[in-house]
Amino acid sequence: MNVAIDSAASINTMQATFNEQLTQFNAAPSPNYELRVAKLTKLKQQIVKHQTQLIEALKRDYGHRSHHDSLISDILPCINHINYSLKQLKSWMRPSRRHAGLLLSPASVSVQYQPLGVIGIIVPWNFPIMLSMGPLVTALAAGNNAMLKMSEFTPETNQVIRQLLAEIFATTEVAIVEGEADVAAAFSSLPFNHLLFTGSTQVGRHVMRAAAENLTPVTLELGGKSPTIIADDMPIELAVERMIYGKCLNAGQICVAPDYVLCPKAKLESFIQAYSNHFQKMYPDFEHNQDYGNIINARQQQRLQAVLEDAKAKGATITPAAPSSSISKLATQLITNVTPDMAVMQTEIFGPLLPIIPYGTLDEAINYIKAHDRPLALYIMSLDSKVQQHILAQTHSGGVSINETVLHVAADDAPFGGIGPSGMGHYHGKEGFLTFSHAKTVLKSGRFSTSRLVHPPYGNKLQALLLKFFLR
Repeated sequence: MNVAIDSAASINTMQATFNEQLTQFNAAPSPNYELRVAKLTKLKQQIVKHQTQLIEALKRDYGHRSHHDSLISDILPCINHINYSLKQLKSWMRPSRRHAGLLLSPASVSVQYQPLGVIGIIVPWNFPIMLSMGPLVTALAAGNNAMLKMSEFTPETNQVIRQLLAEIFATTEVAIVEGEADVAAAFSSLPFNHLLFTGSTQVGRHVMRAAAENLTPVTLELGGKSPTIIADDMPIELAVERMIYGKCLNAGQICVAPDYVLCPKAKLESFIQAYSNHFQKMYPDFEHNQDYGNIINARQQQRLQAVLEDAKAKGATITPAAPSSSISKLATQLITNVTPDMAVMQTEIFGPLLPIIPYGTLDEAINYIKAHDRPLALYIMSLDSKVQQHILAQTHSGGVSINETVLHVAADDAPFGGIGPSGMGHYHGKEGFLTFSHAKTVLKSGRFSTSRLVHPPYGNKLQALLLKFFLR
């Protein structure tokens, strides 16, 4: 009963905050360049000031999370993103001149980029700093207010984020919302001017359904099964060196982690050996190594264990990259002899399990990818430019890294987003600014206008000449 009362109170407060933010925005709907720069600068200063607290809070939420994983994948991208946005903001805000064309001359046409209003941001638990502050930076750069629904699985990190934001923003500008699934559902149902969700495809469907009731536009950053193709020309040692970090970062709990590997049949055993050797070089004395993080909680541990047991029961071979005595700290589990009916091949893994599928020809591997949902990321391991281009031309994915993994996400000047079941819409870079802005067309006429030439009564000789001219 107390939980229900607390949730009801949280939902009421959340709804009131939304109304306050909308009222505040409507009172000043066009924040200028200087105000936006001031907000971004203060936010950057706060993240730098609180970085140690943020990293320690993440460690407590996870039981253990690598200090450098948090620094490199949560703190650093936020600072880079703010620096990039500050550098580009003036050009982003500048109206874009467009061609009116002969028909509308002498009128002028421009596109002005106007803030939308109140942006809703639903934040997952795997990178709660980057995936809250990153969208917030873009929302503020575009001149909006924002509400962030934080994950219930990162309460310690949430409190630090709440504190650092409260020191520089009123809740009428930026607000934090916490709560369980019922609060998240109510959050999705608010009539935001735009809603950004990062999470699973399954939950994304619910978010989109709720947003549709208000005709709220959505950006869905989902996931799916992101493949790695190792082409026959690629040395296995080099392929492993380039892809292993993306699987080990945050113990594989990342939406763009390599989900499975397509490997030439003749190189399957070499890949397993190379991966295990490289893993142990990266994380020596794995049981006590501080550079590798935990699975976040018992719920996720149990889920991964169930997927692993299902694979074993259906005939898969499991080769741990290093010995693990605890499921909370699980080395990559290399899985061979996989079949389509295994859970590990049916849903996004989101953890340190790595199925390896042998293939005969490159087109066989490409056809396997094409036969499944379009992934958020595709990783190509090949030094042959013709092979690279062939794979790029024949496949669809949200983004691609060639001879790297996950790093394309860090490109500030490029859009990030999924395709089909892996998401819709983009943010990051200029595309993010456009996502959180309304592109408003403005046609302007002066004292003289040719529009009167087409006014009724119709059928005069001048109109006939005009129509003849333009309908060529």
